[in-house]
Amino acid sequence: MATSWVPSVTPTTEFSLANLPFGIITTPSDPSPHAAVAIGASVLDLKVLSSHPAFPALFPPLAAHPDVFAQPTLNAFAALGRPVHRQVRAALRDLLSTDTAHPAVLRDAPAAERDRVLLPQSQVHMHLPMQIGDYTDFYAGYHHAYRVGCLFRGPEAALQPNYTHLPVGYHGRASSVVVSGTGIRRPTGQMLLDGEPTTGPSRRLDFELELGCFVARGNRMGEKVGVEEAEECIFGYVLLNDWSARDVQAWEYVPLGPFCAKNFGTTVGAWVVLADALEGFRTRGVQVEGRGEVQGYLREGREEAVFDVRLEVDLTTPEGDTTTISRTNAKHLLWSFPQMIAHHTLGGCPMRTGDLLGSGTISGPGGPEERGSLLEMTEGGKKEVLLYGMDARKFLKDGDTITLRGWCGQDGARVGFGECRGRIYSA
Repeated sequence: MATSWVPSVTPTTEFSLANLPFGIITTPSDPSPHAAVAIGASVLDLKVLSSHPAFPALFPPLAAHPDVFAQPTLNAFAALGRPVHRQVRAALRDLLSTDTAHPAVLRDAPAAERDRVLLPQSQVHMHLPMQIGDYTDFYAGYHHAYRVGCLFRGPEAALQPNYTHLPVGYHGRASSVVVSGTGIRRPTGQMLLDGEPTTGPSRRLDFELELGCFVARGNRMGEKVGVEEAEECIFGYVLLNDWSARDVQAWEYVPLGPFCAKNFGTTVGAWVVLADALEGFRTRGVQVEGRGEVQGYLREGREEAVFDVRLEVDLTTPEGDTTTISRTNAKHLLWSFPQMIAHHTLGGCPMRTGDLLGSGTISGPGGPEERGSLLEMTEGGKKEVLLYGMDARKFLKDGDTITLRGWCGQDGARVGFGECRGRIYSA
C-alpha cells in the first residue's frame, strides 16, 4: 500500500492517495476560483503547481492546456476525457507518494515553496465544482421507490409497470444546484390543506440521500451513447441531496411529476471523486426476482455495475445536537449510471460536459435506520424519528442541518466524498 509524505495524511483519512478528488477553491492569496486536489487534511493547489517548470514534463497530456487548472470550474479538465484524467491522477499520486520519482518538485522542495502549493483545507473556500448545463434526477433506488409506492398506492401497485424495464427519471433544473455549506431557504408552494388548495411555506420539508454523477464528454444531437461506451462519458461522482417539499409534491406531481417541490434547491458535495478512484469498489446492484431481461441497449457486459459506497446521514438540530439517522449503501440501486446515460441518450438527446445526473434516493432493505429520506423513516409523517437530547422529527425544522457522508475502502486507502451539508433557513 502506497504511503504519502504529506503530514496531514492519516490512516483514517477519506482523502488518501487512493482517492485524490478534484474541487474548486479560492485561497487567501488568490480570490479567483481554480482547481485543487484533496489529500489528507490538505489541498494541493493545482493552479500554483501548473506554474512549476517541471509541470509540462510531469503532465504531458496537459502540455497543450497549460491553463486548464486556472479555470473557475472543472469543465475544461473534465472535457479532456477519462484517459487524460487517468494519467493526471497517476502523476499526482506519484508526486504525493513517499517514494515519489520526483522528490525535488514537492517532497524535498524548500518549505516556503511547498507551502505555496500545499494548504490546509481550513484555509480554503470551496465552490461549485462544475458549471452545470442540465440536471436530470433518476429514481434508481429500488427500496426507496418500492417503499414510497407502498405509502401512496399500496404493495400491489407500489412500482409502476415500467420501473424494472427502464431507468425512470425527470428533468430537473441546474440553476439551484449549490455546493455543500450553502444555506437552503424553506420553500413556499401550493399544497392541499384540509381539502383546499393553499399557498404557504412547506410544512413537510425533507432531504434525499443520493449519489450524483458528472458528465465528462457528451454526444451529438441525434446520436445515442451505447451502455458500454457510457463509462467513458463519466467524469466523477459526488454526494447529492435533492431537497424535497413533500406537501407541495403530493399536490402537484400528477400527471407530470415533481416541479416546485424540488426546484428550490439541490446540494452537491464540493469534491468530485474521479470515476477511476471507484473502480476497485464495484459490486452488484439490487436483484429483483422475476425481473427478466432488460432491453438490449441497457445490457451491460459485467454484473458489478454499481459501487459499494457506505453512506450516512446526520441531522443536527438548531441547538447543535447531532444524530446519525441513516446508514445505508450506494449498492442499493437497480440501475447503474452507464445505463442512465444510455437511456437518456437513446432518442438522440445530447449530453454535455458538466451535466449532472442524480441516482434518486438510496435506501436499504431494512428498517428506518437504512432509509434515505424522512418520508420513508416516518412512513409519511405517521411516526417520529427520535434524536439526541429527547428531540424528534417527522420533517425538517428551520435551523436543522443535514449532512451526508460517503466512503469506500479500508483504513490507509479510503476513498471518501467529504461532506454534503446544508442548513434550512426560514421561509
